[in-house]
Amino acid sequence: MQIIIPMAGKGKRMRPHTLTTAKPLIPVAGKPVVQRLVEDITKVCGQTVNEIAFVIAPDFGSEVEQNLIKVAESQGARGSIYYQEKALGTAHAIMCAKEAIKGKTVVAFADTLFKADFVMDTEKEGVIWVQKIDDPRQFGVVKLDGNGVITDFVEKPEQFVSDLAIIGIYYFKDGDYLKSELQYLLDNNITEKGEFQLTNALENMKRKGTKFVPGQVTEWLDCGNKNATVYTNQRVLEFDKGKAHLKGTNIKNNNSVIIEPCFIGSNVELNNAIIGPHASIGSGSVISGAIVSNAIVQQNCRIKDIVISNSMLGIGAEVSGKGLDLSISDYTQIIV
Repeated sequence: MQIIIPMAGKGKRMRPHTLTTAKPLIPVAGKPVVQRLVEDITKVCGQTVNEIAFVIAPDFGSEVEQNLIKVAESQGARGSIYYQEKALGTAHAIMCAKEAIKGKTVVAFADTLFKADFVMDTEKEGVIWVQKIDDPRQFGVVKLDGNGVITDFVEKPEQFVSDLAIIGIYYFKDGDYLKSELQYLLDNNITEKGEFQLTNALENMKRKGTKFVPGQVTEWLDCGNKNATVYTNQRVLEFDKGKAHLKGTNIKNNNSVIIEPCFIGSNVELNNAIIGPHASIGSGSVISGAIVSNAIVQQNCRIKDIVISNSMLGIGAEVSGKGLDLSISDYTQIIV
């Protein structure tokens, strides 16, 4: 099994956090989004994963690349790095890792997490993972026939055609066939709004007889912007409640209360504070006289005499003062 993770986007909706950290490496409940995605896919595939190929921008840097390799190795797979120098669409992003597209292949875009209670049938020709949503107008959706086979892909329908939204995770039994269809788009300059799109390849494959079926998840979690990511952190903490990895080592708790579920990293110091519920506190942070709930606080932050909720704080941020809803970047200081 091969896994392709296109993640070269700049994450503009997640600024300022993505000015210094690639969006898929932002932590949710103590683990980078991309690590959680890879772990979840590996679990539902039910097969040995040989290679995990990450498609990144060239300027992500060597530290990011090394971290991604470690994510792959944690799943017993070989990690590989490929570059997308210009954003030219989903099909183009996948083809940047064309050497890794072979045999049974999963493609997963790294801005989504999911919860699923099934093991994927890898003998199917193709599986497109979907979730029922109330308002499908901002998503690509699929239509099914009476046998549960996908008949149509519809991008952002203005009128209701289906409530099964494509969540950005795909399985192909024949990766080489997928690669040939993607190459056809590139060779013939077949684009939508100036970009090469995976859905065009899916349409061609379907027209030639490939039977795609839906893989429906029980919960789909978005990490596309600050509020969505804070909510995803909340849900993942609920899923992982009570697990050992939610607590680090050498935590100093001085007259503080922790309301579960929370993630508390190593070497965190809590002084007369209330933490939680649904707070993730990065390693090396110090929180004094503060209330922090429903928030993602990255490592080495300093928080004092403040109430924080529905917030994200970057690495080394310092805040003190009054109650706030925050989304601040690394090493920012706010004193109110």
